[in-house]
Formats: sequence, structure tokens, C-alpha cells
Amino acid sequence: MDNDNSNLVADRAQHPTSTADLAEAMEARRSDRAADTKPTSGTPLLPESEVADLRTRWDHIQTGFVDEPRKSVEDADALVASAMQRLAEMFAAERDQLEGAWDRGSNVSTEDLRIALQRYRSFFGRLLAI
Repeated sequence: MDNDNSNLVADRAQHPTSTADLAEAMEARRSDRAADTKPTSGTPLLPESEVADLRTRWDHIQTGFVDEPRKSVEDADALVASAMQRLAEMFAAERDQLEGAWDRGSNVSTEDLRIALQRYRSFFGRLLAI
């Protein structure tokens, strides 16, 4: 019976017969798209050494607030600006690499394009995760 029920659900998703079926199918597609744009686990935005350095610098800024609050806020602003610039550089380099993988004229196979699209999806998910 479970197999018949799963076939019925799959059939309704492909051929909705009611508003409820259509809403269910749309929600399933929305969930699939959300899952497709989630970042790949284990894909850090920055190398661990840079993250450790940024955290150390942040800790120093935060500790200095007691003695020099204005300087701490100025340093925090500079650190955030620096981190944002580094992220922009990393994403630009990754995008250039992705584009180079498929932008070779008409000599690109469908499989190469499929892989490129998967990499763009992962990249897009990382962008949205920020």
C-alpha cells in the first residue's frame, strides 16, 4: 500500500488535479530549490589561517574598547571593511574561474556545462549564506 501511495503522490506532483495538489507541488519545488542553493558543507569562505587572524584582530579590538572606545570602533570599522574586501576578491576570483570553465566558445560539452551549472549553484548558495 505504501508503494501505491507514493506513486499517487508522485503522480499528483506531476499532474496536479486540485488547488491543494498544485500548492503541494509548488512547495516541494520551492524546497528543492532551497536545498539546491544551500552552500556545500565544508566549503569555507576564507582560508582557516585568515579566519584565525581576523578573529585574533577582533578579540584585540574588543579588549581595547575599555581603554579606547573610539579607537576600537574605528578599528572595528576598518577590520569589517577589510574582511568584506577580501570576501569580494575571493568571490570575484571564484566567479572568474567558473566562467573560464565553460566560456571556451562552442567547444564545450553538455556535461561540462552541467558541471559548471552545479558549481554556479554551489557558489550562489555560498553567496546567499552570507
